[in-house]
Amino acid sequence: MTFSIVAFDPHASPSPEWGVAVASKFLAVGAVVPAARAGVGAIATQAFANVTYRPRGLDALAAGDDAETVLRALTESDDDREQRQAGIVDARGGVTTFTGKECMDWAGGRTGEGYCCQGNILSGAAVVDDMVSAFETADGELASRLVDALVAGFEAGGDARGMQSAALLVVRKGGGYLGGTDETVNLRSDDHPDAVHELARLFSAHQFYFPRPEALQFEEIDEPLAAEIRALLAELGYKSGSGAGYDRTLKDALYDFAGTENLEQRWSDEDRVDREVVAYLRRMSQERPA
Repeated sequence: MTFSIVAFDPHASPSPEWGVAVASKFLAVGAVVPAARAGVGAIATQAFANVTYRPRGLDALAAGDDAETVLRALTESDDDREQRQAGIVDARGGVTTFTGKECMDWAGGRTGEGYCCQGNILSGAAVVDDMVSAFETADGELASRLVDALVAGFEAGGDARGMQSAALLVVRKGGGYLGGTDETVNLRSDDHPDAVHELARLFSAHQFYFPRPEALQFEEIDEPLAAEIRALLAELGYKSGSGAGYDRTLKDALYDFAGTENLEQRWSDEDRVDREVVAYLRRMSQERPA
């Protein structure tokens, strides 16, 4: 009833990432299937999902066991293992996937360098095959490649029963909001008729509001740009002053705007501004009722 990809990116900046993307004809699949811990690994447990695989598996990975050892221990101690399906990637990128003999057709999985794909009750093997191809050829950050793989699986037929929910979880050390957690991306489309594409839309919004450091494009605020920003902020009701250049009043107004619009992760205390913040200001001005 589910298809997923579990993967590791050792080259992510500023530190490695682990993640899971999953979709299913199941309510809130993100609450059941994915689990990940920075510096440890990631797990997907599905089919007749044994949710204890998540904490037990992550603890075993944290203790130093590799993916194959962990999955073997989980399944061998499970009387219902032939109804289970799971995929694991460990701290070093070792991967393994398991499909029990009693999982409903089509069911199976594939592994590659640093990733595994698996699914059950699928329209056919092409779902997993296309996920593999999409992930291996995609560019960009791990989360983006996971979404590409999920979309490819869906467009290859996906869950044979239809679609209801999808989720994306990616972790890295200090990768969460303002560095306060390790959850770099944690998005769920819990009940949606086009859940996979809705997840892709949510991820696009996430990239805007929670950009990676390397995605920021700052430019110095010279006098012409300061004048434009001042006028745009004034149009939107911010007290941007009437001075020249990027003075204290203008900086405070721009800071208030960034905080109000949840753009604090695009803020700089220096005399510069992210280009996406300026573009957002311009769009808001154009969309403002006359």
